[in-house]
Amino acid sequence: MFIENIILVGFMATGKSHVGRIISRLTGRRMTDLDEEIVRRARKPIHQIFTDEGEIVFRAMERHAALTLCEGGNKVIAAGGGAFAQELTRQVLLENGIVFCLTATAETIHYRITRGSPNAAVRPMLGGGDPLERIRELLEERAPAYAQAHYAVATDDRTPEEVADAVLRIFETSITARAET
Repeated sequence: MFIENIILVGFMATGKSHVGRIISRLTGRRMTDLDEEIVRRARKPIHQIFTDEGEIVFRAMERHAALTLCEGGNKVIAAGGGAFAQELTRQVLLENGIVFCLTATAETIHYRITRGSPNAAVRPMLGGGDPLERIRELLEERAPAYAQAHYAVATDDRTPEEVADAVLRIFETSITARAET
């Protein structure tokens, strides 16, 4: 019997990796972070891939990694912020699991990124200009793609544990409903 993957997508700093690790711990499913897998395969950080090879090469690596990580099911997969905005990668994820888009306001995302995070300086999609304005632009640009996720879960004013619980409740209800049809 095939067991669906739990796939977490959404903008950077919405908690995908953190929530994914909690879900993994609670369910015993293997957790995989798509960005971490790309870094492992490329043997360099994402910002360096963007610098050396460009976004097109990075997105091709991302799509290939998503395809291989989804194989076999029964995993928790956290996808990078822009992965689901790419049509081919989005189709791979939608066809290989139940996709949850973790959401947050632009202000919440900005706060999470800039509150002393060591990753603040290496967010390649926020380079140049006002980061808050760039977040707003990217959220608007990606909204149609994010709306295609099977479910959305808001992360503003929720702990990662609360978000994980919400995802698991929806997932269990979804699996039960599918089994009954």
